[in-house]
Amino acid sequence: MYLRHGTFSYLPEFDDAQIAAQVRYALLNNWPVSIEYSDDPHPRNAYWEMWGLPLFDLDEPDGVLAEINACRAAFPRHYVRVLAYDARYGRQTTALSFLVQRPLEEPGFQLTRTEGLDRRQHYGLHAYATDDSQGRRYGS
Repeated sequence: MYLRHGTFSYLPEFDDAQIAAQVRYALLNNWPVSIEYSDDPHPRNAYWEMWGLPLFDLDEPDGVLAEINACRAAFPRHYVRVLAYDARYGRQTTALSFLVQRPLEEPGFQLTRTEGLDRRQHYGLHAYATDDSQGRRYGS
């Protein structure tokens, strides 16, 4: 299964030059950039682990790319994403979000269906990756 997640989810994977171009675009718009990682990519899991603090006051993407590479090295079997925040509206609004790393094997999701009152169908998703404990979901 190939997880579609973020702004550019239907484009091919970005290389480092394309990631740098997107980070540069965010910085030119004065959007602080943050790096997050997770081994539970459920579509409703919006809160991933932060890699350090958001990167404020940067004007070149080199520092962000160094942090992305450090996160990739520390968590080679996790999903890693970059987020850019727009605070113009007085609240934290995600302006840009895209994956920069995914595990080699993505086990996918199971669609669960239960029948309720009056034969109403309720659907849910179960990630196969969560069958293992946290930190071991994508190999040892």
